[in-house]
Amino acid sequence: MSRILIASDAWHPQINGVVRTLERLARHLPEFGATPLLLTPEGYRTVPCPTYPEIRLTLAAPGAIGRRLDEAAPDHVHIATEGPIGYAVRRWCRKRGRIFTTSYHTRFPEYLAARLPVPVDWTYAALRAFHNSGAGCMVATASLQAELAGRGFTHLMRWSRGVDAELFNPARRSEILDLPRPIFLYVGRVAVEKNIGAFLDLDLPGSKVVVGDGPALESLKRAHPEVSFLGSKVGNALADVYAASDCFVFPSRTDTFGVVMLEAMASGLPVAAFPVAGPRDVVGGTGAGVLDEDLRKAALTALDIPRDECRAVALRHSWQAATRQFLDNVLAAQKGCAGRAFV
Repeated sequence: MSRILIASDAWHPQINGVVRTLERLARHLPEFGATPLLLTPEGYRTVPCPTYPEIRLTLAAPGAIGRRLDEAAPDHVHIATEGPIGYAVRRWCRKRGRIFTTSYHTRFPEYLAARLPVPVDWTYAALRAFHNSGAGCMVATASLQAELAGRGFTHLMRWSRGVDAELFNPARRSEILDLPRPIFLYVGRVAVEKNIGAFLDLDLPGSKVVVGDGPALESLKRAHPEVSFLGSKVGNALADVYAASDCFVFPSRTDTFGVVMLEAMASGLPVAAFPVAGPRDVVGGTGAGVLDEDLRKAALTALDIPRDECRAVALRHSWQAATRQFLDNVLAAQKGCAGRAFV
């Protein structure tokens, strides 16, 4: 049984698409004969990330990370994030000439530029050097693959996402949200890069609901007292809110995929979003949502889409298929780099 070490700076108590994806990957890898070994901030001292304290940065000496890797003796290493842990693991792999893959989950250059005066091209140059030193960089969508290829990223591989269709299910529909209908829902981090204001500023009938936490939460609460901010929710509590709503509004222009869109569709919710990468790949052309630069028009039009059609689209995406795709990429990287030293 192969042992695959997955290194990630993103982990609990964070609630985001990266953590959900890695949790599901670790859960399903044994079904395919692989043992997941997780290297995360657990067990290490962490400090809050500047401008985003909900994200913790690991303080661990490279030697300590190296000893953990030596003890784990993995057959393959996958680096999921470009943080302190990711860089330490990359350093270990390069020092020992070990084959490794990476994945590109987050538009970090755009997120950083939204907070600090750092040119996007500078950050992309650093990320390009990080990912191009591996045997393959996994990306979630065709749009992102084309974009990164245009920026000089190489050895790009597709790795899609899935959804827990048993948990996120329209059968859970209830009246737990005692609000005027229609109910328009947003789920995700409450941060500047998510462009949530584009949703909250819309003149829509019924009610708006926001599920999630983040650095912009308090300021948005003050600016929009008419909106129901429910805080972070997971598991059954989150699934119940999805099913009790009528339309999922996804205002982000920077997400690389958007697992929450799959969760919404599996719950029977049509999606309203801008026609940008992410929504185009997940929703575009499926009939499960409306993409339009006029987000209000998209949200109102989406209300007419039958809930069963939305769920049918989501059911095309399983975590088992995504895990198989991940493993195929690992095997392809190992085969393509056999005998090649990574230094």
